[in-house]
Amino acid sequence: MNTLDALLTRNSSPRLTNPIPSKEQLEIAYKCALRAPDHAWIRPWKFIQISDQGLDKLSVAFTNTAKKLDSNIDPQILEKYKNAPYRAPLVIVLVSDTKEHPKVPVIEQQLSTAAAGQNMLLAFHDMGFAGIWRTGKLAFNKNVQKSLGLDENQEILGYLYIGTEIGTKKKIPSLDIDDFVSYL
Repeated sequence: MNTLDALLTRNSSPRLTNPIPSKEQLEIAYKCALRAPDHAWIRPWKFIQISDQGLDKLSVAFTNTAKKLDSNIDPQILEKYKNAPYRAPLVIVLVSDTKEHPKVPVIEQQLSTAAAGQNMLLAFHDMGFAGIWRTGKLAFNKNVQKSLGLDENQEILGYLYIGTEIGTKKKIPSLDIDDFVSYL
């Protein structure tokens, strides 16, 4: 697949199963992530790769955090959080590891991490896999960050759920660029 085809055909896939990328394919995806724009070579990206029993640990982190957020949480919502990590056989946590820098604000470092995540999604798509980027209450959350052993300067920007797509592919909507582009 060429670059333009990958960009024009990548789509979020919420239903994922095995197989997942091989060790070699994961290495390629991480190398693609490390090509994200990076002002001053700060390298603000970190990734936590979670599969197998690691999904159980993430489930516990989500459940405990949900209980801390709402001690009277509806049992159905709690079950949803508990099961969230199992929506894919592989979860990659996008972590922005920001540093103090006189010319590169924190937001720019976070955007660099986001670009790294998009590069990974495109790389997986190119290799025949699928994924979806998920956020929500359990992404931008200090409790989950702490349970994953992150430092104060490290923030979860999202979870990449990766695997092989099952079911029918979502139709990619046709969008008119004039709805999004203005000219001066």
